[in-house]
Amino acid sequence: MSKPVLHDYFRSSACYRVRIALNLKGVDYRAVSVNLLEGAQRSEDYKAANPQGLVPMLEIDGHRLTQSLAIILYLDGTRPSPPLLPPHPADAAHARALALALAVACDIHPLNNLRVLKYLKDELGQPQEARDAWYRHWVTEGFEALEAMAAPRAGRFLFGDTPTLADVCLVPQMFNARRFEVPLDAYPTLVRADSEASALEPFARAHPDAIAAAA
Repeated sequence: MSKPVLHDYFRSSACYRVRIALNLKGVDYRAVSVNLLEGAQRSEDYKAANPQGLVPMLEIDGHRLTQSLAIILYLDGTRPSPPLLPPHPADAAHARALALALAVACDIHPLNNLRVLKYLKDELGQPQEARDAWYRHWVTEGFEALEAMAAPRAGRFLFGDTPTLADVCLVPQMFNARRFEVPLDAYPTLVRADSEASALEPFARAHPDAIAAAA
């Protein structure tokens, strides 16, 4: 069976999530860089494989999978150890809510991804200061809700004492928050969970700086 191929961009938080999940699952994969700044995702060849023209795309088990959370849930379904969702249905629903419905993957990221920031710059003519303020606003609003939701049931990680899908989604967004100098003092639960997860080898190996250094 051929080695899985991840079509990746090192600073994409969606790709970062998938890299973490692949590492946690022990999947040996080959990364192919898709340079978003140069518009490689809009090339004819790439869009023929992925009509959305987005990253990540994972070629695995004879499939071409798109959308980071769909990819991660596929990995969790086909490679169940270690699990990324708790065994109890209510706990699993809570972990999914943290990752999917609350802030990290669905509320913050779509508003602050590169396509949106480039539109603010190129089409609307917004200066860097305004674009940075936009980014910080949506991260802050999302983190406020996420902190309140996570705190009552958090342990070492965002939920309990083992990393889950929620942490896979949190860590890339915390990386972006620091890049844009979002103050984090008001989110001790998020900061603690991020610190615990980031210290683990699968998370550290997926970090954008590690990917850039290996390129």
